[in-house]
Amino acid sequence: MKKLFCIILALSLLFTLAACGDNDGNYDATNENGTSAQQQSQNGTQTGATEIYFLNFKPEVGEIYKAIADDYKKETGVTVKVVTAASDTYEQTLTSEIAKSNPPTIFQINGPIGYESWKNYCADLKGTKLYSILSDKSMAIASDGGVWGIPYVVEGYGIIYNEEITDKYFALETKATDFKSMDEINSFEKLKALCEDMQKNKEALGIDGVFASTSFSPGNQWRWNTHLLNVPFHYEMDENDEYENSTLAGLAADEFSFNHAINFRNIFDLYLNNSVADKKLIGSKSVNDSMAEFALGKAAMVQNGSWAYAEISQVDGNKVKSDKVKMLPIYMGIEGEEEQGLCIGTENYFAINSKVPEDKQKASADFLYWLFSSETGKRYVNEELGFVTPFSTMSDAKLADPLANEVLYWSNKDDIDSVPWAFISFPGTTFKDTVGNALLEYAQGTKPWEETAKAIKQAWQDAKTKY
Repeated sequence: MKKLFCIILALSLLFTLAACGDNDGNYDATNENGTSAQQQSQNGTQTGATEIYFLNFKPEVGEIYKAIADDYKKETGVTVKVVTAASDTYEQTLTSEIAKSNPPTIFQINGPIGYESWKNYCADLKGTKLYSILSDKSMAIASDGGVWGIPYVVEGYGIIYNEEITDKYFALETKATDFKSMDEINSFEKLKALCEDMQKNKEALGIDGVFASTSFSPGNQWRWNTHLLNVPFHYEMDENDEYENSTLAGLAADEFSFNHAINFRNIFDLYLNNSVADKKLIGSKSVNDSMAEFALGKAAMVQNGSWAYAEISQVDGNKVKSDKVKMLPIYMGIEGEEEQGLCIGTENYFAINSKVPEDKQKASADFLYWLFSSETGKRYVNEELGFVTPFSTMSDAKLADPLANEVLYWSNKDDIDSVPWAFISFPGTTFKDTVGNALLEYAQGTKPWEETAKAIKQAWQDAKTKY
């Protein structure tokens, strides 16, 4: 029986190597044009999968991905079906789609917690060409000797501002500050003085308020319950010697003391009190409303990220010039923030569905490699998607997106430390929803700050108990 088992094992191994091997030992042997050699026979006919399915996470670039799919089919003959989930519905859309007979072959996971939810569907990408061009292999989601998610975009967020409006303020004879440029603004104290005086001079500046609406309509709270909360959470975890880094601290932290609650309130109140919108109306305001207010010149500033320029530029009647769109770190009065940069990181990882046939897995890996290595794909990434990518093939990127360039600018500033995306380890959607609802009650005056801060701390404990 032992001899028979060894013979079967040897034959199986030989068959596997013959069927899946290539000269590099990788399963997706991709040529210079990004087309899989396994998809073409010597006479040029297709031998692999002819259709794959990409479930897109980012609504703002859904149409761009469809254009990419059209060009990919022209170059390779492979159809890429692109479906884009609506804002804040990706997880439920993925849950629905992956159970169908023709499920996504490419999907996205949002970091370690996303992987925990979808690890049974993640194929090992360690042998793919996409992984081979990842500049920093430590960025990948890896465990048990395999690679299950590959980051495809490094993004940053902070306070976006219209430099044309701030320059107009600096030229005012009626201004009450001595600031001459935004380069001087490197703390909450200075930001507060600037914004409050700009608000007093809003008519002279031609704006309705300094900040766009602090939007809180359902599905639009993520700028506050995730992105804004990330800053005090990072500092608290970073100050605790128990954690190696703040990015993954949330997985181990049973308690969030909210030590910098007053700092969070500082910036949150600044947004609310110097806004285009009345506090009582923000429950009906969406992110789209906020970005339109900024694009139309009604607001000088808005908290958002490098992905936002695609929406700003497409607003009908947009008045913001691309070379005047800049970004500032989120200052809230925490010690040492003068050396703080933008919040930079990623929660966007490509995964390939391990449950689909192997030829579709290979074709999916080929498409992703083509996107970040071929001339056509790189052009789309640079000029249309505007991604700051972590791939060696994109090191010579010239980005058309001004906010992507702001991320590069702040990333390369001397003596400036970016704030990592610690929120990727927040304990689930229920925690974020509870935080968002508590903040809305505070903003509308129905919950005092002390109770709001307490509710946020309790939400963490409740989530960790159930998680």
